[in-house]
Amino acid sequence: MGAAAWSLVYLVGGYFLTSLLLAGLTSEFSAIGLPPGGGLAGAALVQAVSGMAAFGFLTWLIGRRALRLSWRELGWPERRDALRGFARGFLIGFAIGAVALALGVPLAGSVWRLDGGTFGQYLARSVVIWLALLPASFMEELAFRGCAIVGFERAMGRGAAIVLTAIVFGLAHGGAPGLTALALGNISLAGVFLGLTFYARGGLFSATGAHIGWNLALAGLAAPVSGLPFEIPWIDFIPGLPAWLTGGEFGPEGGLLATIALVVGIVLVARWRDFRGAEAT
Repeated sequence: MGAAAWSLVYLVGGYFLTSLLLAGLTSEFSAIGLPPGGGLAGAALVQAVSGMAAFGFLTWLIGRRALRLSWRELGWPERRDALRGFARGFLIGFAIGAVALALGVPLAGSVWRLDGGTFGQYLARSVVIWLALLPASFMEELAFRGCAIVGFERAMGRGAAIVLTAIVFGLAHGGAPGLTALALGNISLAGVFLGLTFYARGGLFSATGAHIGWNLALAGLAAPVSGLPFEIPWIDFIPGLPAWLTGGEFGPEGGLLATIALVVGIVLVARWRDFRGAEAT
């Protein structure tokens, strides 16, 4: 079986196993009379744990055993590179996410307003969101980058692999509430951005840092993430108009300002000098 076929098996099999594990965990919660997670953040955490178990197993089975890839090729660097990559990815992801929101203030009339909560409550809630979004971000990077992107790279080259996995990444968000064509394009563009960060020296950890940085910038500033709102005390974000510019109720990913921010992020990452391997295309 070719490398591209193994990547398809990895993606389809990973989501099938995730569904099975998620159904099992949901049944266990129900059996003891508990909800499957505490709200949106809890549900995201349960899904992320299921996905990490499924794709982690397939990374070993397909990536290591079938394709005989090294851990480094699969995006698992040494600890020092992982920490540096995560920090670097987080900073750029957070920065461009914040820019996508901030541009809406002068260009579209977006505003933040105090909602009566306290700053302490805001910090506490931000920590909860961080703890929920971090494993979810890592799970998605493990699913779409890692073994999947490296297998496609072997078959068709790095550039094509980044674009293909970015498109699949966008389509995987097809069920997001309020999704528009522009939002779908932006999520796929984010997949290109994250694919590039994966090939930096920090591998999966660079990509995860960029992913959680973007998500936390949006959620921490009270904006929806891919159409999903997070309740944040102390501040509310009111997107300006037109919605095609700011994203409206879907969040910044549904607007042209996010397109601009993501393109800037892609350009910045493409200028990094620490890409792994001489096989880059």
